[in-house]
Amino acid sequence: MDIKCKTPSLTIVLMVLLISTGIPQEQEKSNANWHYLAEIYLMFPNMSGTIQVADLPAVEVDADPGDIFGQIKMGAMFYFEATNDNWAITSDLIYMKLGQDISPGRLITGGEVTMKQTAWELAGLKRIAPWLDGGIGGRLVSLYTGLDIETINDPRSGSANKTWIDPILIIRSQGAIKEKWLLQFRGDIGGFGVGSDFSWQIQAYAGYRFSKLFQATIGYRYIGIDYDSGEDRERFVYDIDTYGLVIRLGLNF
Repeated sequence: MDIKCKTPSLTIVLMVLLISTGIPQEQEKSNANWHYLAEIYLMFPNMSGTIQVADLPAVEVDADPGDIFGQIKMGAMFYFEATNDNWAITSDLIYMKLGQDISPGRLITGGEVTMKQTAWELAGLKRIAPWLDGGIGGRLVSLYTGLDIETINDPRSGSANKTWIDPILIIRSQGAIKEKWLLQFRGDIGGFGVGSDFSWQIQAYAGYRFSKLFQATIGYRYIGIDYDSGEDRERFVYDIDTYGLVIRLGLNF
């Protein structure tokens, strides 16, 4: 297990500035009125990019939702948010365990990649304008990757188990039309060499609130992670984009 945890000064400065500007001079009464949202959701992911483990050849991944759902062994996705008029605290958990056949290439004639992926994001956001939130957070990523490949010479295998934390900077815009139709856009960037070399994410959703309790949204999510560490037998590369349609079912309380 490999955890990278050095914090750059730029990230610290941004965090301090954001928190300090958000401290209210007087505690508003509305701050006590917290609202909570719990959502389960399903993503129909495409995955593309490169994975390399130890001294094995790099493997190109190119899978669509049909490939992934045909090979997925377990999955769980859950989002929770607590908000008031000025602040939001969010938690987003993704877990997937899947296997994927490897497409033949110049050096690789076949094989399989197995992945167990856990990503948990915890963030705090401050209302900057009626239509805009800004915030900071951290995303814990834990990956197990196993490769069993057939090469032009002989079969080879290897595995890696890596865990890291990415600091992230977030912007979010959301609103409701006639308190029924819901719109949201969210973007973040992170990593900065602390965990991954760079990570980024864009989400866009539209939905409908059927009652004070129940809502449903549909949208699109794109997650990019570029992680590269170690050399020779300790080498691990995960340069993967995951993107696709998302359906969310939520409870308000």
